[in-house]
Amino acid sequence: MDIRVSLFWLALVVLFAVIEGVTPQLVSIWFAGGALVALVVSLFGVDVWIEIVVFVAVSALLLILTRPIVKRRFNSKTIRTNADAAIGGTAVVTRPIDNTEGVGLVKLGGQIWSARSSDGSKIPEGREVTVDRIEGVKLIVTEKSPEDGRMAEKEE
Repeated sequence: MDIRVSLFWLALVVLFAVIEGVTPQLVSIWFAGGALVALVVSLFGVDVWIEIVVFVAVSALLLILTRPIVKRRFNSKTIRTNADAAIGGTAVVTRPIDNTEGVGLVKLGGQIWSARSSDGSKIPEGREVTVDRIEGVKLIVTEKSPEDGRMAEKEE
């Protein structure tokens, strides 16, 4: 058993772990695992070329088998922005909406937004609207029908 080869693998484990620790994404953890297994194999006194093959094979297997799982786990958390949270919300028209004239303002969550109607209809001031989507800095809205308000009152 050549202690220098074992120290080399130990140094690689530490190096890859440090790289992993200073990077925001999983970059080198798979190689640290491969180096760790190669270190264990080197303790049995096998040839260096076998250790290298073990390092490459284990690193590749860890990368292929675990990266998709880890990626799904870490990328599954999406954070809605304030704008995304507006979709489906109720706003009040503060300036009549007229798509042909390109005017219209709504108040949503204490903020004034430019607005356009989704179906091209004119919506008078004071009416409640539902936010369908956001295009640029404009809310695309649909006027709530009077029945929507009565249904909400009945549910309360």
